[in-house]
Amino acid sequence: MRSGIITLITDFGTEDSYVGVMKGVILSIRRDATIVDISHQIEPGGILHAALMIRDAYRFFPEGTVHISIVDPGVGSERRPVLIIADGHFFVGPDNGIFQSIIEANAKKEIIHLKNDKFFLPKPSSTFHGRDLFAPAAAHLLSG
Repeated sequence: MRSGIITLITDFGTEDSYVGVMKGVILSIRRDATIVDISHQIEPGGILHAALMIRDAYRFFPEGTVHISIVDPGVGSERRPVLIIADGHFFVGPDNGIFQSIIEANAKKEIIHLKNDKFFLPKPSSTFHGRDLFAPAAAHLLSG
């Protein structure tokens, strides 16, 4: 069962429109979504910091919560978008090690590389996967 909640952890900061645009994409798909900002102040490229933050935070949300974590120095590279299902939660982000602590801590998990274009925005850019891939995929996950 989905909780209707999406959490966000990024290294985007809050000085520009990136976080707001991601929220707009989510709400365009799921107007009833509850979006919780955990942090947007991760040091740029701080994958380990983000990994530890999501590991420590996710347990305090109801099962069925979708967690987007984006710290992605390899955006635009060949790394793939991934969905991890573990401990009753859904984790969406780049396949760059950001969810390694979730994978290691959960014997029962499912790892899915996201490939179905119908869950992404049309014509995704090579530099804003948060908007074009991860936000829409997370919003569609709330729908089941």
